[in-house]
Amino acid sequence: MTVRKYLILLAVVVFGSSGNVCLGRGMRDFGPVNSSNWTRLLIALLNPWVLVGIGLLLLFFCSYLSALSWADLTYVLPATAFGYVLTALLASRLLHENVTVAHWLGIALITAGVGFVATGPSLTAPVESCAATKHPGAHSRELVLTKNARSDA
Repeated sequence: MTVRKYLILLAVVVFGSSGNVCLGRGMRDFGPVNSSNWTRLLIALLNPWVLVGIGLLLLFFCSYLSALSWADLTYVLPATAFGYVLTALLASRLLHENVTVAHWLGIALITAGVGFVATGPSLTAPVESCAATKHPGAHSRELVLTKNARSDA
């Protein structure tokens, strides 16, 4: 994997965690929102913290889409699990949230799974089939599914 791809995964982690923390900080100014006062959410959009959070989450979304363009979802999602650690650190330091030992153990367990996934391939190789020569314009995965459906019938 190239340095550029690592930077994109890092951007996913940093923008996602930072955006969520900014949203959390902004929504503290409003208190609980429920079905009877949902219109307060529109007012929350004027909060500078919420606006910054939305901007950061838009950057998260763009970098996430970029990562998905070159890697499988089953690789990208676990590879960015370090975001849980960063979010907990930022929330405990900046929002003064109480992150318990049980939370840290859960976060560590989730993050440890990254080691298992990150060593595998980032993109599934397309499945080749004999039917691909008969239908050159068709996608190979569709052909395999079609072939399997016919054999099951």
